[in-house]
Amino acid sequence: MSETQISIPIGKLLRAENSQFVAGCRVRELETPALGALVKVMLEDQSEIFGLITNILINDDSLVRQLVSGVSIPTEYTADNRYNRNLPVEIHVLTVGYAQNGNISHRLPPRPPLSLDELHLCSAEELCHFTSLNDQAYLRHILRLLDQPVEELLAAHFRQAKSAHEAVNDSAWYEQACQKLITLLRDDYQRLTSVLDVLTDLERE
Repeated sequence: MSETQISIPIGKLLRAENSQFVAGCRVRELETPALGALVKVMLEDQSEIFGLITNILINDDSLVRQLVSGVSIPTEYTADNRYNRNLPVEIHVLTVGYAQNGNISHRLPPRPPLSLDELHLCSAEELCHFTSLNDQAYLRHILRLLDQPVEELLAAHFRQAKSAHEAVNDSAWYEQACQKLITLLRDDYQRLTSVLDVLTDLERE
């Protein structure tokens, strides 16, 4: 297995349900996960649950409140709080599919992962494979999100997926995914316009 095919462990699950779950990681591990990234959890039966990172939350605590109220914070205090604090960074994940017996489905899994299951960042190969299947049906899970910046999540995810596909000379993926969004939002013109505006900005980058 090549280095690019190895998924990277980035945290362990705190809580979960079929449609979403939350993992925790230390601040020193925060450079790896990013908004819109495809991640996975492997279950004991070797099936896998896939999701997209929708939010990364850094909680405060009583020590942080004390430190920010001070006039001057010594560098070593800041470093100790960031890298040795007990409260984890929370990674919120939207479930977008699962794999069982080697077959990937873009439906919700039969059961959620368990607490302390390990969360992995998917490799570029896994990202290309997952996003190419089933006519990009996983996108419907993103569009059902409420009270979240769906357009920004789509832009972040498309930026990563587009780059991964273009790296293997698959320039057609992006256009196909955009067409899928248009189909899914054909009855919601206002939201479709908002999504396409964000994706147009992405194309200018």
